[in-house]
Amino acid sequence: MSFGSFIKKQFIDILQWNEEVDGVLAWRYPMQDFEIQNGGTLTVRESQIAVFVNEGQVADVFGPGNHKLTTNTLPVLTYLKNWDKLFESPFKSDVYFFSTRIQTGRKWGTAQPITIRDKDFDMVRIRAFGMYSYRITDAKKFFTEISGTRDQYTRDEVEDQLRGITMATMANSLGAANVPFLDMAANQTLMAQQVKGDLSKAFDKYGLGLDEFNVTSVSLPEELQAALDERISAGMKGGLSHDKMAGFTQYQVASSIPLAAQNEGGLAGLGAGLASGVAFGQVMSQGMTTSPATAATVTAAATVPGDEPVEARLEKLKGLLDKGLISAADYDTAKTELLKKLIG
Repeated sequence: MSFGSFIKKQFIDILQWNEEVDGVLAWRYPMQDFEIQNGGTLTVRESQIAVFVNEGQVADVFGPGNHKLTTNTLPVLTYLKNWDKLFESPFKSDVYFFSTRIQTGRKWGTAQPITIRDKDFDMVRIRAFGMYSYRITDAKKFFTEISGTRDQYTRDEVEDQLRGITMATMANSLGAANVPFLDMAANQTLMAQQVKGDLSKAFDKYGLGLDEFNVTSVSLPEELQAALDERISAGMKGGLSHDKMAGFTQYQVASSIPLAAQNEGGLAGLGAGLASGVAFGQVMSQGMTTSPATAATVTAAATVPGDEPVEARLEKLKGLLDKGLISAADYDTAKTELLKKLIG
């Protein structure tokens, strides 16, 4: 190379990254035909790490501070390029800067419900949402596993990959934890701690540190939530035992009273129906603990004929009042209607 062409070459005396654009986690210093001046200065600010890469291989890593670039401060790169200790000429090498600032307020959520086993409900599909924060803790690992040799790598690009990692880890973590859904919903901190431990290990494989992870909501898909609400209202948590069947029948009967009051005929027309409903619940409850023949006999005995005397209906309404299945106001209304039929 002639002296004239050497003079025309452009040398870099100071390498630094000002982070003009927010959300960039990795940035390659624009080298092009430039060469780094031997003895030049590398400025690494707080919350940054600089990495020298030679032909795709990570060489030297620098933390915050001002570093004079010589063969003494670039031991790995000097070894890779076979420079002697008196090397004085400019050199070329890719230099990448990485931001180690904590990326706060990042949102996560389950785009699709996660199916897990549950000791109360056998299988449930849950949805969850929350916030997390992270940072680059190992620039070399982050470079080799995620960012690579591109000019810059943004936070959005990183989080596209983290989203899949988060969902897969969460499904495995919650499935292995065997924590019932009701406990998750009641104690979201417990759920967050369980997931954070496993998620931290997954993040570490990519040179990332999980700083915070919290759960703001846990829910079921709408149709499952509706079924759970009905089940909770009836005081049920498992299969339909005879006791739970009776309780569920009482719940359904009580739920039907306000609706019947709005219909033509009012509660009076419901007298026999209510009695039939309670009797049916008793039949079902007894049928689960008796023989088929006995159950059939009880069913026949519990049937209320359509021409049942008004006095009998009043007695059954009084029974419902005593059991707390209807209010006093409901009883008085129905009683008045039935008495009108009785005395004309």
